[in-house]
Amino acid sequence: MSKAKIEKGARGETAAARFLENLGYTILHRNLRLSHLEIDLVCRDGECLVFVEVKNSPAGNFGHPATWIGSEKQDNLRRAAEAYLQRYPAPGLDIRFDVVTITKGDVEHFPNAF
Repeated sequence: MSKAKIEKGARGETAAARFLENLGYTILHRNLRLSHLEIDLVCRDGECLVFVEVKNSPAGNFGHPATWIGSEKQDNLRRAAEAYLQRYPAPGLDIRFDVVTITKGDVEHFPNAF
């Protein structure tokens, strides 16, 4: 992956983390790698553990970023969440998958996206 793409992703994750913190979420992990799987953000929202996929489109090209998350990506995120819960058990917490998109600087949040 190119340095520019990594930096773009980091900027998007930072913007998403700030946005979610302003909503009262607690950021537990950023850009977490579990074997070959990755989770952009792991957060706590009350009694819910939230796995967040962040998509950043600075130029707004190629359609809405939320449409970039197909079934294969969703399956990978579910597997990553399972690996996370094996490493960091969270008894009693609900689990949710959110998506945060950033398009030309505008942040959108899709709770319980899948």
